[in-house]
This record gives sequence, C-alpha cells and structure tokens, in this order.
Amino acid sequence: MTWSYARFGDIVELVRRPINVEPSGMYPELGIRSFGRGTFHKPSVSGDQITRDLYQICHGDLLINLTFAWEGAVAIARKEDDGRCASHRFYSFQAKSAEVLLSFLQAYLTTSVGMQRLQAISPGGAGRNRVLSLRKLLDEKIPLPSLSEQHRIVEQLDAAAKQSTRATLLIREIDEDLLQAARNIIYGAGKRSEAWMPCGAFLRQRPMDVRVQDDTEYAFAGVYSFGRGVFRSNVKAGSTFSYPSLTRVHTDDFVYPKLMAWEGALGVVPAECNELVVSPEFPVFEIEAEIVKPAVVDTFFRDPRTLPMLRSASSGTNMRRRRIQPSRFLELKMPIPSEDEQALIVDLLSRRNEVLSRHRKSLDGLATLLPSMLADVFGNGVSII
Repeated sequence: MTWSYARFGDIVELVRRPINVEPSGMYPELGIRSFGRGTFHKPSVSGDQITRDLYQICHGDLLINLTFAWEGAVAIARKEDDGRCASHRFYSFQAKSAEVLLSFLQAYLTTSVGMQRLQAISPGGAGRNRVLSLRKLLDEKIPLPSLSEQHRIVEQLDAAAKQSTRATLLIREIDEDLLQAARNIIYGAGKRSEAWMPCGAFLRQRPMDVRVQDDTEYAFAGVYSFGRGVFRSNVKAGSTFSYPSLTRVHTDDFVYPKLMAWEGALGVVPAECNELVVSPEFPVFEIEAEIVKPAVVDTFFRDPRTLPMLRSASSGTNMRRRRIQPSRFLELKMPIPSEDEQALIVDLLSRRNEVLSRHRKSLDGLATLLPSMLADVFGNGVSII
C-alpha cells in the first residue's frame, strides 16, 4: 500500500489557550505518561504557587510533552481531561482538516520509528535532557493514508488495546479473589482464641553466618514495602560496605528489615532468592513448617490488616526511623489455622500461581499484538514500546 507523506505543520495547528492565573484560584494540572500510555491527573495547585504560564487543555487535543516527546509522551486528551491545565512545555494540537485523524498521528508518534524521529528533533545532552524543537516538529514528514484507512487502523489498534486491558483486569481479579480467600481462612481461624500463637513458637532466628571478605562479592536480597515480598537486590564487593558479618537466607525463610517492617516490608524468601545474603539490619528466621507452612506465614504478614500490629510493635520517636527488634517481633501473635485449613490455603495459592501463569502467557501474546500490527501498518521494524 502506497501512502503519501504530509508536513506535520500543514495538517495540524498549535493551539494555545492561556489561563489568567489568580493567586486565590486552584488549577488542576494534567500529565502525560511516556511510551503512549495516556494522560493522568496531577493534584490541583493554588495560584499563589504558580510561577509559570498555564494553558487550558480541551477534550480531543493531540498533546505532546516537549521534554519527553522522544520517549513517547504523546497522548489524546480524554473527556475527563477537558479544562485541565498544563505548562508551556505541553503542546496542544488540533487538526486543520477533517481528513486528519489525531488518534492516528498519536499512534504513529508512539511507535519506535515515531519516537526515533522525535528524538532526532529533540536536541540536548545525554540521557533524559532533551527538548523537542517545535520548528523541526512542524517540518517533520508524517505518513498519512486516506481518512477511511486512518479510521480502520485506529479501530484495529483500539480493539487490540481493549483486549489487552480486559486480560489485565481478569488477571488482577483472579489474583485478588484467590489471595483474599486464603487470607480469609487465616482470619477465620483467628476467631478461635486457641489458634493465636506467638511468633517465637514457630520462628527460629538464624545467626549471621557469613564473614565478609574485602575481595569477595555478595549478592543481596531486599524486601519491598507494602507486602510486595522479597526480591533479588544488588551485588556488592565486601570492600564497599562496613558490615563484618552477613546472614545467608534460604528458600522459605522469613525475613524483614528492622527499619521498614512497620510499613509491610516482610515476607518469605522465594526460591529465586535462595542463598542470597542480607545485612545485620535484616533478621532472618527459619519457619517450623510442622507448626505452620511458610506460605501461610507469608500470606498473613503481607496482608495490609497486619500493619497496625506491626506499627504498634515498632519503637522510636520518628515514624520513618521506627524499628521492630527481633525480640519484639517474636512476641507478636498470629492465628495458626488447622492442618486441613493450611492445606487448603496452600492449594489456593498454588492454583492462583497456575492461573496467573497461564493468563500471563495469554497477556504476553497480546502484548506482541500491537507491535506486530503497527509493524504491518508503518513498515518493517516499526514497533510500539
């Protein structure tokens, strides 16, 4: 298929709608995500805090963030964006002709080819310090098929994007439903007073068993806050830190950082983090699996409902510096479900992982759909990030 090319400045016009900023006014701002991921709403800013010019955004505008255009910060303003504000660093464009579909231009500018062109006309230093040249943008040549072909392409891309969104929501629903079912079993057991047991009854603290050598590299584990679990962190040479000893973690150990446990930074060590090390600031515990399965401990302590208990066990005057010492943590109590209930929890979590894995494969397939469609549309090698 043969397409004509059009000068960008000949098919769109820059639209500026200056806002008269009043010191007592409140101004809701708009942002643009990179890589074609749309707009988002920023908090409102009071007029007495604004030191730059503001411009009004209208539904349907083609928006380009001149600072991050080169990485796909290009979007179409949604209905809910209408009337919001943006600084002079946001260009707003409207089509000059009914034969131009702005959503088609947005799709092109967020392909890898489109972003390469935007980067080429965004002079600046290395890294992220680039600013789009408006003059060069207006002179840029854009592939432009007929209006009917533009509509057909955009409709196909929209259908693929909606399919991907539906799959993502399905994965999230499955994840939340099965995880919540497992959590509810634990809290159901908590209705029996005899089920509550201090952590010291099933956790055994591991000693620091790794002597640090300056000429040795150590692969560290870390723990995300807000119940997001244990992860593989940095590799550091012994000469770069001052700890004389470290603790090696093993699959199904329980670990937390003293400093951040109060905001849910704790969890059970997954297989991919086996044999990593942590600093003395991370107490490590072996779980007595005969009493409670590691998956049950992990599920309980990563539940947001444990945060008040964790915060009450933290000591210190500054909230961001509060710590939970191991002796205090071992005094905390957890409801221990029966063997049958624990088996059901483990089964639920296993099924959750299987279902999520299966749907993620489907989602991965959908993730390749848009790039392949765009490659067909705009030529070999064209892809979307």
